[in-house]
Amino acid sequence: MKQRFFAVDLGATSGRTILGSLSDKGLEMEEINRFPNRLIEVKGHFYWDIYVLYQNIVDGLKLAAQREVEITSIGIDTWGVDFVCVGEDGHILRQPYAYRDPQTIGAPEVFFSRVPRSRVYELTGIQVMNFNSLFQLDTLRRNNDSALAAAQKILFIPDALSYMLSDEMVTEYTIATTAQLVNAKTRKLEQELLTSIGLTEKNFGRFVYPGETIGSLSKYVQEQTGLGVIPIIAVAGHDTGSAVAAVPALNGNFAYLSSGTWSLMGIETDAPVVTTETEALNFTNEGGVEGTIRLLKNICGMWLLERCRSEWGGISYSELIRDAQASEPFRSFINPDDELFANPAYMEKTICAFCSTTGQPIPDNRARVVRCIFESLALRYRQVLENLCKLSSKPIEVLHVIGGGSRNDLLNQFTANATGKTVIAGPSEATAIGNVMVQAMAAGVSKNISEMRRQINASIPLTTFQPQDAEVWNQAYVKYRALLNDKSNIDLK
Repeated sequence: MKQRFFAVDLGATSGRTILGSLSDKGLEMEEINRFPNRLIEVKGHFYWDIYVLYQNIVDGLKLAAQREVEITSIGIDTWGVDFVCVGEDGHILRQPYAYRDPQTIGAPEVFFSRVPRSRVYELTGIQVMNFNSLFQLDTLRRNNDSALAAAQKILFIPDALSYMLSDEMVTEYTIATTAQLVNAKTRKLEQELLTSIGLTEKNFGRFVYPGETIGSLSKYVQEQTGLGVIPIIAVAGHDTGSAVAAVPALNGNFAYLSSGTWSLMGIETDAPVVTTETEALNFTNEGGVEGTIRLLKNICGMWLLERCRSEWGGISYSELIRDAQASEPFRSFINPDDELFANPAYMEKTICAFCSTTGQPIPDNRARVVRCIFESLALRYRQVLENLCKLSSKPIEVLHVIGGGSRNDLLNQFTANATGKTVIAGPSEATAIGNVMVQAMAAGVSKNISEMRRQINASIPLTTFQPQDAEVWNQAYVKYRALLNDKSNIDLK
């Protein structure tokens, strides 16, 4: 009998539930429901609505039950770093802060006044970003946050949702690594850092790794959905971990680009790479499946365009891409990772201000803004990939682009042109596929990650992009690098 796996895949702007299965026909995926995930702004702070997310998951389970489909297991993946505080009575104490909340601006520097930056990186191997859970928790502690003060447990978002479904509290390894609280070598919570923010291991749930069983649907959720005792599996709870598990590579000589709201570019290694060079380059060592490490760099991705689209009334991607393709090339660039673009009030205005202050032509229409975003991302990808090539012990022969951005043919071609590497695009639903495949591995349907990737490669249509126009892209890269080195501070007031 065909086994079906229920995947919950939550991103920073939307979520979905999917039924996946493996058969002689290969991998089959069916979307059950899709829903928005909106930031809630209250008095200058940004929150996630954990209850709405839970209700949408329950709605998906109800729809699956109505189809009388037998579900083998359930797995949940989400974005990283954010968490909920759970009180002594087991209730969530308030809505979780979102990583784009401004309260952690400057937080790393405050923390490093007590624990040196180099020590934090030596222990964790994690890229320093102001919204990492370590700095969020330290900020809440310094602000005498009432929820943290009353918290008995701290649960990362996928673990919190698993708890709401099962009453079991766990800390899943891949999502925990994004917190900058896990020792890269021992792959356990690091007590030195916990002590520095007034916490202990007892403040977290049972530590689990991808493929382990968390628990099963609680009696209440069974009654609510009409389902039976279904196990909940710890997949790679961090969505990038699930996405990278679904890279359809046939050998290990590849880099990946998980392209969505964030772009995450990296390679897979068997052990953490924590050196003075990776620290200087601010590379991160996040946990993966089957004991692998994802040596990667976070790059601001389609967030830039998503914010512009919201300002433009939601104009279609296809129209924007078509107009950008016809627009003048290499007119102006931005640094996608400049803190200006983290969460500005007006993204288009911020892009124009960056270009104006750096002495470039202002992108004065939508097509030019989109062209500026895509070319800047492609050139940033080249910069990061060059560093990965130096760090990798294996040759990087191909760049796999996965996630929603793999459907963007123009950006994929720009990426091939800029990097000089063959780009293989797909699958677009990599995160959900990786979620399903880890569940399949736990059920014994798939043996290991290598077999899993061969199955995905054989099941999913892929598109290949070969590098073009090397000389003009090389010239553009020289201009881009000079711009980044010479950029002065920008005042948007």
